[in-house]
Amino acid sequence: MEVLYLYISLIILLFSYLFTTHFRRKSATLPPTIFPSLPIIGHLYLFKPPLYRTLAKLASKYGPILYLKFGSRRVVIISSPSAVEECFTKNDIVFANRPKMLFGKIIGVNYTSLAWAPYGDNWRNLRRIASIEILSIHRLNEFHDIRVEEAKFLNRKLLLNSSSQVAVKAVFYELTLNIMMIMISGKRYFGGENPEMEEEGKRFLDMLNETFVLAGATNVGDYLPILSWLGVKGLEKRLIKLQEERDVFFQGLIEQLRKSKGSESGNKRKTMIEVLLALQESEPEYYTDAMIRSFVLVLLAAGSDTSATTMEWAMALMLNHPQVLKKAQDEIDRVVGNNRLVDESDIANLPYLRCIINETLRLTPPGPLLVPHEASEDCVVGGYTIPSGTMLLINQWAIHHDPKIWADPEMFKPERFEGLEGTRDGFKLLPFGSGRRSCPGEGLAVRVIGMTLGSVIQCFDWERMSEELVDLTEGPGLTMPKAVPLVAKYKPRPEMKNLLSQL
Repeated sequence: MEVLYLYISLIILLFSYLFTTHFRRKSATLPPTIFPSLPIIGHLYLFKPPLYRTLAKLASKYGPILYLKFGSRRVVIISSPSAVEECFTKNDIVFANRPKMLFGKIIGVNYTSLAWAPYGDNWRNLRRIASIEILSIHRLNEFHDIRVEEAKFLNRKLLLNSSSQVAVKAVFYELTLNIMMIMISGKRYFGGENPEMEEEGKRFLDMLNETFVLAGATNVGDYLPILSWLGVKGLEKRLIKLQEERDVFFQGLIEQLRKSKGSESGNKRKTMIEVLLALQESEPEYYTDAMIRSFVLVLLAAGSDTSATTMEWAMALMLNHPQVLKKAQDEIDRVVGNNRLVDESDIANLPYLRCIINETLRLTPPGPLLVPHEASEDCVVGGYTIPSGTMLLINQWAIHHDPKIWADPEMFKPERFEGLEGTRDGFKLLPFGSGRRSCPGEGLAVRVIGMTLGSVIQCFDWERMSEELVDLTEGPGLTMPKAVPLVAKYKPRPEMKNLLSQL
């Protein structure tokens, strides 16, 4: 009998919870939700990987502004350009915060890094440094020759590859990492003659790959704190170990550059770390070594894997649509010719190449869900009240694949972007986010992707490994990698052999 009473009591409690939750919602102007929201887990029972696809399906059924409970955390999912515009214009300051999550606590150095710091003086200063001191047009121009040399080296490496087939992302990844590490520390890790440097680069690459794996992992403790209290800490231990390894590695770079200060000529181009060390001299209490490590790691992570992944997807899509590849080659031949490689200054005069990049970013955005935001106070989006403390998730994948916004959204059609300047189409295309917390490295990414893709298209003819189409299945991870890495065949274009022999 006591067991029966217990069951009846639990049932009454459950129905009371569901009824009161539903009643409270009716009395407020919260966005639409899904009934039921279960005790403790909320709507987590609905989710299947990949999350961005699940949330897109829910949005198509329940609406583009959706209020859900991820365990104990309130979350609003935005899947429409007009709602995104409201979030990042009139409510931009309100949503300029980041939610408190395990990754931000450990990898974000207790929420002090550029990516995870709350909106305030520290974040504004970090953003200013990134935009003016590190990634300004002037600073990018200073490193132009580095990007040119890496593009030349990539094409030379492809020319000398006796097998004439290549793992595409691997070569793009080495290029982006070389560019970023030369800008950060002056070191070029991959493709040189120094075995010790190559070994150091591999150790660094392992840490970076682990960062992206763990960043894409779901920490249930972020949504079900009770699990953290019960000692489920496997991910936390891995993150702490990774952060310790990253700190040791980058502290070594800082010490090397600190010791070499003054030994070079005054005209030497300063690396990112050297710029920050110079600032450290006047404000040592702010520009600590820990701050410098955190800052350059954010820029490195944001500027390497994402660009390499985008270029791999672009090549995969073009191999499945050889007429697009041919049209891009014809444009480059017409504008650039065959006596020199594509340069960054040519990209503005290669509109079809820009269309290919934009269409790749639309179909396969490197961050299908933008880095989460959090409301610092109550606000209104789409006529609905968003309570303070609610996490905001922008599902750019859903917007990019919405048939109400894009004709034939699953088709690869670069022509749809003809006439568009830049990499945005209002708030319909969001590859670098928007508002105050948009990606500060957009200018660098556009330069690297445009010149690298342009040069390999210009120099080589590319083919699939077989008659079968390239598998376009998405793999797990923060930057939506291909599930099956792209391997492609290639051969030098006859009209480019003379130039290639001079590289």
